[in-house]
Amino acid sequence: MVLKEGRLYVADGEAVVCSLCAHRCRIPAGRTGICGVRENRAGTLYALSYGKVSAAHVDPVEKKPLFHFLPGTLTYSIATVGCNFTCLHCQNYSLSQTGRQIERIGYQYHEPAEIVESALRCGCSSISYTYSEPTVFFEFAYDCALIARERGLKNIFVSNGFMTPEAAALLAPVIDGINIDIKSFSNEFYVSTCGGRLQPVLDNVRYFSEHGLLVEATTLIIPGLNDSEDELDRLAGFIVSVDPEMAWHVSAFRPTYRMTDRPPTAASTLLRAREIGLAAGLHHVYIGNVRGGGGEDTVCPSCGQTVVYRSGFTVRRNLLEQGGCPSCGAPIAGVW
Repeated sequence: MVLKEGRLYVADGEAVVCSLCAHRCRIPAGRTGICGVRENRAGTLYALSYGKVSAAHVDPVEKKPLFHFLPGTLTYSIATVGCNFTCLHCQNYSLSQTGRQIERIGYQYHEPAEIVESALRCGCSSISYTYSEPTVFFEFAYDCALIARERGLKNIFVSNGFMTPEAAALLAPVIDGINIDIKSFSNEFYVSTCGGRLQPVLDNVRYFSEHGLLVEATTLIIPGLNDSEDELDRLAGFIVSVDPEMAWHVSAFRPTYRMTDRPPTAASTLLRAREIGLAAGLHHVYIGNVRGGGGEDTVCPSCGQTVVYRSGFTVRRNLLEQGGCPSCGAPIAGVW
């Protein structure tokens, strides 16, 4: 196990400035950035979590969630600890919020080639960098992605999107699909609830879409915080301005971590969010974290024919013919 020097930083006296995520932390000697896993040791920035895999699972790709990316296939999902956000409602806080305890959290060290071999052995079509925020284990994800590409695997980022333009430019050539959380369309929400800012996220949604990646967006709908019709309409309008074909997942919140004072999201709220997205001009809006409520199937926007039938994260029927609708022949946006 070798301590790995980080990428994207510059010296500032005895401190270093990390330019991997949009916080651009100025890190004094002997300290870490907000993520807790990038440390300045005598003027060199080290990626403390490199290769230290704390979670590895085989998932359906729909669980990321990605509904327009090789539906029905398996993805090898990996994570280290650490995150550049401090979301009060984090669903994976045992991984994401423990960066500063990295040596106390269980992990197995893996070289990138081992991750790729595991993915192939498990019959996966892709590797997903997920669960915690993959931006903060960028170097390991990047090295895995290069080898995965050589071996015929796709690469997926599941991210809060809070990375710098420099990081996005390095990442775009080596990944194939990305799901970005747009947690709210309010900067105040990002500041008070997540410890971040909205604009870099929006910039990266647009950047990755314009650079040819399959981009899908997810919004966890939290009662009383980001569920107003006005906010949802403005958020949907932004996605339409980037690409009306971009899938938007509106998902149910459940009380967890430091946000236990809110009720779970009502199914009716998600249905209304879906209606708002479709009315704004989006072609594909999906409902998540609610079983049996509808809104999981992919429908041809041209003729209304259901082309992919789903139940939760399971694809029950895929009727796509070379990425097109079997009824009218219209192409359906995605990686098929």
